[in-house]
Amino acid sequence: MAAPVFPATVSKLDNGLTFIHQYLPTTPVVVADVWLKAGAQREPENWSGMAHFLEHMIFKGTATLPPGAFDREIENRGGMTNAATSHDYAHYFLITAVPYLEETLPHLAELLLNAAIPESEFALEREVVLEEIRQAYDDPDWLGNQALCESVYPCHPYGRSVLGTEQELMQQSPEAMRCFHRAHYQPENMTVVIVGGIDLEPAMELVNQTFQQFQQRSCCPPPAATGATLNALPKAAPANRPLQPRSSENLLPFPSGIRRQELYLPRIEQARLLMAWRGPGVEQISSAYGLDLLSVILAHGRSSRLVWELREEQQLVQAINCDFLLQRESSLFTISAWLEPQHLEQVESLISKYLENLQNTPVLPGELSRCQRLLCNDYAFSMETPNQMASLYGYYNTLATAELAVLYPQRIQSFQSEHLQCLAQQYLSPQDYVVTILKPC
Repeated sequence: MAAPVFPATVSKLDNGLTFIHQYLPTTPVVVADVWLKAGAQREPENWSGMAHFLEHMIFKGTATLPPGAFDREIENRGGMTNAATSHDYAHYFLITAVPYLEETLPHLAELLLNAAIPESEFALEREVVLEEIRQAYDDPDWLGNQALCESVYPCHPYGRSVLGTEQELMQQSPEAMRCFHRAHYQPENMTVVIVGGIDLEPAMELVNQTFQQFQQRSCCPPPAATGATLNALPKAAPANRPLQPRSSENLLPFPSGIRRQELYLPRIEQARLLMAWRGPGVEQISSAYGLDLLSVILAHGRSSRLVWELREEQQLVQAINCDFLLQRESSLFTISAWLEPQHLEQVESLISKYLENLQNTPVLPGELSRCQRLLCNDYAFSMETPNQMASLYGYYNTLATAELAVLYPQRIQSFQSEHLQCLAQQYLSPQDYVVTILKPC
């Protein structure tokens, strides 16, 4: 089977920025989605939450663009804008009518390249982020998932919350954030995706004009930094090199045996069973896609193995899910169940038996075909709008290369039962996993 043709144009600008464009002649809107390799994984020691906090502060204006002006520009033209931060990326997008892109994209570029991070706004916005953290700690499921990630990635940034902690957030300063911004919001870390009713040449010219005046990467901390500021800043890095994050060298081998922890929480009525395994990152993308397929076989839809057995037949759980998260350095495979505390041991044992079955018995052709069809349909639904397409291209280009975005269905359809069996044996051991249990107090 021939590889599908990537429908967008990928260009590298002279300054190192990656530009991706796809013309959609039938749509009157256009999406500009800017992706940066500036997620929580890039945070140095003691800077947890910096990447997410910076996402908030980006919208607080520049020397020429007051706080709130960008949002008003977009909303007054009937458009919308938003942003998100994860461990591997930060991204900012706007959706607007095609005629307005020339007026609005320069404002987004101005925010991203020349964020002022004013002290007057810093303290106010920190309270907003602190409230996000407090709300997260009031959510039992967030607490459980965070505890699980800390066990899976004990010495790696993937184990830290993207939000950071109250203590570390209170120690951060505008100077430190400006340093982080200058280190990572640079063209070689940036992908600008334009999808919609605008031709390639005007779109490229607009991006070339608006994404040029990047701030010079400077020493971090600045030479004049003294006193309390130094407490928030790591040792200086050369001006031509970004801050070094906590890197993959801290991705320790997955533990042998079962690493177990129990949390007792006052605001839950049902227990939670959370089990996790670590998978490959984007350097082994085919294997990662195979784990995605295995997650569907186990718990996607009523007829999937765990849902049918544990919820429909034995009624041991109220709900059970299996999720696969692709990350740049290490993917995460999880099984989670909501159930009564007295069923915890039995359900964990049954899940282990189903994993043994995956390792010992090939998946039948009919079941494999159904699950491949489900994933390919989900992919098709995820490519219906310009916003979805731009997001997918930017996501894959930030983790690896944009062209991978269109290879997913073909890769999923290529799996045979024997290959999936080998992946289950390699990554989904019923004897080696991390488990977090939440119980009512």
